[in-house]
Amino acid sequence: MLAVLLTGQVMASMDGSIVSVAAQTIRDDLRADGAAIQLVVSGYLLTTGVLLVTCARLGDVIGHRRAFLLGLAWFTGASLLCGLAPTAAALVLARVAQAVGAALLTPQIFALILQHFDGAARRRAIGVYSMVLALGVALGQVVGGLVAGADLFGLSWRPIFLINVPIGVVVVAAGLRVLPGSRPDGRARLDPAGVAVLTVAMTALAAPLIFGPDQGWPGWAWVSLAGGVALLAGFAWYETRARHPLLDPAALRPEGVKPGLAACWIIMGCYTVFLLILTLHLQDALGYSPLRAGLAFVPYTVGFGTLSLTWSRYPARLREALPVAGPLAFAAGAAGTVGVVGLHWYEVGLVPLLMLAGAGHAAGYSPLIARITSLVEPRLASAVSALNSTGPVLAGVTAVAGLGSVYFAAPTSAEGLRRVVGVAVVLLLAGAVCAARVTRVKDPAKKRYGGKRAPVHRR
Repeated sequence: MLAVLLTGQVMASMDGSIVSVAAQTIRDDLRADGAAIQLVVSGYLLTTGVLLVTCARLGDVIGHRRAFLLGLAWFTGASLLCGLAPTAAALVLARVAQAVGAALLTPQIFALILQHFDGAARRRAIGVYSMVLALGVALGQVVGGLVAGADLFGLSWRPIFLINVPIGVVVVAAGLRVLPGSRPDGRARLDPAGVAVLTVAMTALAAPLIFGPDQGWPGWAWVSLAGGVALLAGFAWYETRARHPLLDPAALRPEGVKPGLAACWIIMGCYTVFLLILTLHLQDALGYSPLRAGLAFVPYTVGFGTLSLTWSRYPARLREALPVAGPLAFAAGAAGTVGVVGLHWYEVGLVPLLMLAGAGHAAGYSPLIARITSLVEPRLASAVSALNSTGPVLAGVTAVAGLGSVYFAAPTSAEGLRRVVGVAVVLLLAGAVCAARVTRVKDPAKKRYGGKRAPVHRR
């Protein structure tokens, strides 16, 4: 079950970044202009971010199993259309369709994990899920460079999309056999008014963050941002009064949930921009190829993966300390990277520092989101999944837009890297403070069972 779910997550995560490496090849082959290529790369992210909350609620309405399989089948079909696209315009439309499938399948993954795993099994599942969620972007860069550079069967860039088709067919077939049945929530409804307001609000927020930096932050971008913030505030007010809320506000009421989610979003946003800026510096200043720059993050992957797969087995006191120690370790590793990257032995020095940053990222995210799920009622799994899916996307887009502008405004690549990492370190310190507030909240299960954990029903 977990293998099926996480394979779907890998496919959706990778396709958010896999195109970036092959963008120039696509542009040359399809004779596309810069605007079309920007839409091919960013249209996927924009569409996914806009639809995640609505699609999470659809899981309640039609059942999470059905929504996941439908989204995966849609994503697979759209990937075929991407690989066969004859023009840039056709590729843009196919990418938007692909994003719709990704938005439908991804929120169901976390919701299904929360519904079908308990206790230590849930912590392990969340650890693996977090690893896949965070490393999908980096993996997309590596795979994109390998596949596009190999020119398989003379198809140039097209295999980066076509590779999803056989994998998707196998995973859908396996999912039909192994995913447990899930009945729709008979009381759940999809509120059209809430969907409309949230869709417009998210579009107004995300579009200027994605397209504004390349256009020099024109006036429309600032107007759109202001309107998006106002609409999002209106949506939050409306949800407290809606009969069938699209995003149930009850998920945010338990003590510790808000600062915990804020810490998760900060960590994911810092990861996204750190990955981008260091990759740009390695290519622009140090002459790395896209593939070599992607492979440079292998130590980060090792650090993240090792901690993600083992933290659930640590002693309880150590597990409780990880959410605070994680952002601090991430900040230390990122700051150290800036210190050694200009030295002649920097490639050796990068290895332990990137491993530290990756382990800190995992320590600050996986145990924290697991802690948050223990504070929220099981019936609110879809709401938590929506927040856990949408928040990192918005955080990543915001960090890339804001800190990316800081990088490009710097006189040199090295100075831009120092400035961006400096801001990221401050944000990570704030994330550690937010995480500390969560660790002080008593586990509701311990309250009910006289200070001990509730009995675990293994599944």
